[in-house]
Amino acid sequence: MRPLLFLSFLLGLAACGTDSPPATSNGECEESQGISYRTDGQLTFFRADSTEIKSIDIEVVDTDSTRARGLMARKCLPDDWGMLFVFPEERSQAFYMANTPRSLDIMYFAADSTFVNAAKYTTPNSLDNVFSDAPAQFVVETPAGFVDRHGLAQGDFIFWTTGDEEPEEVAVPDSVLTD
Repeated sequence: MRPLLFLSFLLGLAACGTDSPPATSNGECEESQGISYRTDGQLTFFRADSTEIKSIDIEVVDTDSTRARGLMARKCLPDDWGMLFVFPEERSQAFYMANTPRSLDIMYFAADSTFVNAAKYTTPNSLDNVFSDAPAQFVVETPAGFVDRHGLAQGDFIFWTTGDEEPEEVAVPDSVLTD
């Protein structure tokens, strides 16, 4: 009887595996199911004084259908990766986490790329709207905890490049200089 009980215990442990996708040798994760991610460019976060905070790889979404899908069904996000939502104009933004199985930080940025606000540690699969505090034209989603780890604050801003673009010199947005 004991060997059968022990075998049942081991089988139970094996069945309790994690939902986390496996990590590759370079620390990135591989999708076991769901939609995989792609890298379209790089985005850098800066302090108001132009001091670099952090650079991440990004997937850029700039059509209605790709913005609507966002990170839905993606179970795996590398720590140094995010999704940049580009809207045609600056306006109040609202996001929700339907069909999004991972907690995210959702950061809103004005048309001049300055930080508006962030919704941190969003609730996976929630239908509740998460709003920008002011009009925003760009939204960045990263794995939850990014904002706290890097201390993003008012006056900070973003700059990104895609494809083969040559990076330009990063300048402090005018709105930061006049405030």
